[in-house]
Parts: sequence; C-alpha cells; structure tokens
Amino acid sequence: MNILIVFDSRYGNTHKLAEAVAEGARQVAEAEARLARPPASEPEAIIQQNERWQAAHARFMQVREVTLDDFRWADAVILGSPTRFGNMTASLKAVVDGWGPLWMEGTLVGKVGAAFTSSSTMHGANEITILTMWLPLIHQGMVIVGVPYAEERLISTTRGGTPYGASSVSGPMADQGPNEDELAIARTLGRRVAEVAGKLRS
Repeated sequence: MNILIVFDSRYGNTHKLAEAVAEGARQVAEAEARLARPPASEPEAIIQQNERWQAAHARFMQVREVTLDDFRWADAVILGSPTRFGNMTASLKAVVDGWGPLWMEGTLVGKVGAAFTSSSTMHGANEITILTMWLPLIHQGMVIVGVPYAEERLISTTRGGTPYGASSVSGPMADQGPNEDELAIARTLGRRVAEVAGKLRS
C-alpha cells in the first residue's frame, strides 16, 4: 500500500505528527509511507526574522514538494495542517485546489483519506480543521478513516487526539511539541489508514 502524507508546518509541530503518522503506516506489512509538502509560500525575509521558524522551515524544506503524480501513486492520502481559523493553511489549500485533473480522471475515487492537525489551544478548532480537510476528500470519492476508541489514549489524553484524526496542542507560542499520547494517536491513524487501504486493495 502506498500512503501519501501531505502536510504543512510552520514551527515543526505538524511535521512531528506527520512523521508519527508515517511510522504507524510503516508498521503494516507491505506499506510504504511518503512525506510531501506544499510549495513554500511565505516570504523568506519574514521567515529569517524568527529563529524558531527559520530552523523548522529549513527542516521542512528538506521534504519533497508534492506533485499530482504523488496522488496517482497513492492508495491513501493523509492531509496534515496547522489550524487556520478552522481550516487548513493557504499553502495546503492551494495543493487541494489543484486537484481538478485528479477529479476529472477519478484518480482518488475509492482510495482512503484522513487528516491531522495541530492547534495552539485546546479549543483552537483542531476538530473542525480536520473535518474541513475531509470535505475535498469526500468530493474526490475517498473513503474517510479516523481513529476509533479502540485507541484507548483517546479517553485519557488531556491535550490533542480526536476520533476524527490525530491532533496536538502546541501552546500559544507553538513551542510545545506533541506529547507521547498525541504521537501515539498519530501512529494509530497511520496504521489504521494503511490497514484499511490494504483491505480495499484486496
């Protein structure tokens, strides 16, 4: 199974979740996980004014830039983004808005779709952001996968993690990386996506 994880990240928190999602997917036999990012859109001069953003951006730019052929390759697509007023970032939305050819081809019909996010606060719209990322997946005819309560950390977590998808709470300054519960839930999401993709392929 080919699992494509397309994510945006500013201070590295969503990047860490993306890596955990990939780890979970790779726990499934014959699953390959590929990380990809949108084209960079923020002015370099602005990024250089913030040391934390600069460091995270340098690492983020080492991830390959996503192409339409990545989506053709994939058996499952997992979108990841920081919250932006209940929605994904403009950079990731630009990638989604470029899916017209895939929609015309029916490329993503019947493939697995999922989402994850990071917000600054507990009530910073992390669940709504995941739900809004589902909408273009549904328009493409994808089969949506979340995190079932068989993942017991959903009951005990005091920060991120939802049945809709993985999430983390990074604090008002975005300086709190995902904790172990949040990373474990992200791994569960990746593993579950790979498992479902395998069943659909068979």
